[in-house]
Amino acid sequence: MSERPALHIGTDGVARCGWSGDDPEYQRYHDEEWGRPLHGDRALFEKLSLEAFQSGLSWITILRRRPTFRSAFADFDIETVAAFDDHDVQRLLADPGIIRNRAKIDATIANARTLVDLVRDDPGALDRIVWGFAPPPRDPADRPRAFGDLPAITSESTAASKHLRKLGFRFVGPTTFYALMQSAGLVDDHLAGCWRAEAA
Repeated sequence: MSERPALHIGTDGVARCGWSGDDPEYQRYHDEEWGRPLHGDRALFEKLSLEAFQSGLSWITILRRRPTFRSAFADFDIETVAAFDDHDVQRLLADPGIIRNRAKIDATIANARTLVDLVRDDPGALDRIVWGFAPPPRDPADRPRAFGDLPAITSESTAASKHLRKLGFRFVGPTTFYALMQSAGLVDDHLAGCWRAEAA
């Protein structure tokens, strides 16, 4: 099977990473969110949760359902999600607007309960934990040129996964955490020739 093209020239004439395709929502996500530094406990809890739900699926599936996810999970307010009970679980399992995976729903609630204890006494704790695993900036000369140049896991994502699991987090494997690193801007994996890479 041939590798997908590294770059895609959109109908607007802009060169983007090939995964963005021609879907306007995907292009907006690529241009405005993916790879830009994301901070804040709530924002990173949402990102971590959605990356877990994405496991085994395409990101566009999650992106298109993100508004419904936000509604279903109280805008990922940590204390509110931590207080979800069996009634909420059943509500979520019946919601066709999200991914109705019991293990992932349970993990999101459990992660909120773990997190609420961390941030209640130490606001910004998740932000510091996540960003504590950011690698040094890549030399521009070493920017990846093809999808095959991008890792699925790194030593940093493996260490972060181990640390988060030790704290009690679920669905935070090294691959899931590396996806968060990419999307939340801990690493810049825009490919050479992409307009975002050129603008960096």
